[in-house]
Amino acid sequence: MTEHHYHAAIWIDHREARVFHFSPTDVDTLVLHPDNPTQHIHHKANSIGTGHASTSPDYLRAVAESVSDAGAVLITGPANAKTELVEYIRLHEPKLMKVIAGVEAVDHPTDAQLVAYARKYLTATDRMVP
Repeated sequence: MTEHHYHAAIWIDHREARVFHFSPTDVDTLVLHPDNPTQHIHHKANSIGTGHASTSPDYLRAVAESVSDAGAVLITGPANAKTELVEYIRLHEPKLMKVIAGVEAVDHPTDAQLVAYARKYLTATDRMVP
């Protein structure tokens, strides 16, 4: 990383997490993938469960660690992974809860669209912080 950025944004689903550390003029991007992406889940006879695999704790830990030095984080994504990430942070990295500025449902933006959205979102929340 070239410099420390105060702001970070995460876009996460069950297949990948895109993590952006940014300043007003610069952005560093990190892409994380779970070890076992949940692309194909097959029901087996007499098996217990819904067929929906939960997000890997190792994947959630890696995503949480990727923003551990940020001062404000916006978590986004299209489905459940963003709330699973927040729950993971609440249970396992509680000190990070104070830097989560928001959790927003965002479908599949380009990287540039997400960074622009996060800059605007976090700039607005910064004005509210003493």
